[in-house]
Amino acid sequence: MNASSRLITADQLRDLARDLLTAARVPADTAATVSASLVEADLAGHGSHGVRRLVPYVDSIEAGVIVPDARPGVVSRRGATAVVSGRRGFGQAAARLATAEAARLAAGHGAGVVAIRECNHVGRLGEYAGTLAARGLVAQVVGNADPTVAPYGGRRRMLGTNPMAWAVPRAGGAAVVMDWATAAMAEGKLGLLLAGGSKAPEGVVVDPEGRPSTDPADFYRGGALLPFGGHKGYGLSVLIELVGGLLTGTGTACSPGYDGTFGTVITAVDLSAFVPLDDYVAQVESFCEALRASGPGVVVPGEPEAEARATRLKEGIPVPAPVWAELGVLAARLGVPQP
Repeated sequence: MNASSRLITADQLRDLARDLLTAARVPADTAATVSASLVEADLAGHGSHGVRRLVPYVDSIEAGVIVPDARPGVVSRRGATAVVSGRRGFGQAAARLATAEAARLAAGHGAGVVAIRECNHVGRLGEYAGTLAARGLVAQVVGNADPTVAPYGGRRRMLGTNPMAWAVPRAGGAAVVMDWATAAMAEGKLGLLLAGGSKAPEGVVVDPEGRPSTDPADFYRGGALLPFGGHKGYGLSVLIELVGGLLTGTGTACSPGYDGTFGTVITAVDLSAFVPLDDYVAQVESFCEALRASGPGVVVPGEPEAEARATRLKEGIPVPAPVWAELGVLAARLGVPQP
């Protein structure tokens, strides 16, 4: 933790988030779901998807973008597929329902694919992929978002940050989880750099004139993020637009028909349809051990988040001072005491 952060216990942060959402007219059960999801992101070390999202969420409620009391539902099923409507409520509630539905379909069919339409921001995709992996499933989650990223070779905002996550089970309920934006940096992480007065790495942002920049503020002045890995990240982002955006009815980010939501598709595959689960997990552990043994700096995807979670549950979650101050302003606005 640096000097500009405040340590808050997970329970305190969860209670604060729940109380703020409840004060913003979110039903108690939905507030509990969303607050738990945000704090899980902070515990995992991904503050970009943590409680810093509360201010824009409440702003979105007040602007009519998020319908606070909307309840997601399964609106159609066909074989191993289903469609969930988030009904423009909180994306976390819709994504949890879709995750449970994907697991149910996989149990009955060997695989399940669920598309979520009318879905607001779902938070960290790795949460849902990890949940499925803990149930012995291989999981993939993709989602397209509002246009903030320039295509490879371009400079205008045409693509979303378009994250994707993969997860497979490990022993003891753990998982190998990889969760990343197809942008060189998630917008939330860029926002944290801006709040902390830090520069962005090279190759992440272009300014409004399309010139390379390391100033996070240039993005918020009308610049754009860039895809990671040049044409490779760009290609992945295009495919996520065409799957996440079009299978859900959300539309591609730059199209006139884009509805401003987060087109999410969750896929779950039952490992036991192919190989015995215990054998698979044993081979995963053997592979992970071999990777770690290959060099002192090698870590397996998912391990940094697990280590951060264990540490932060014990010591507290470091909340950056600017984020804590924003939460204080929001708390005062809603009449909620801040710990």
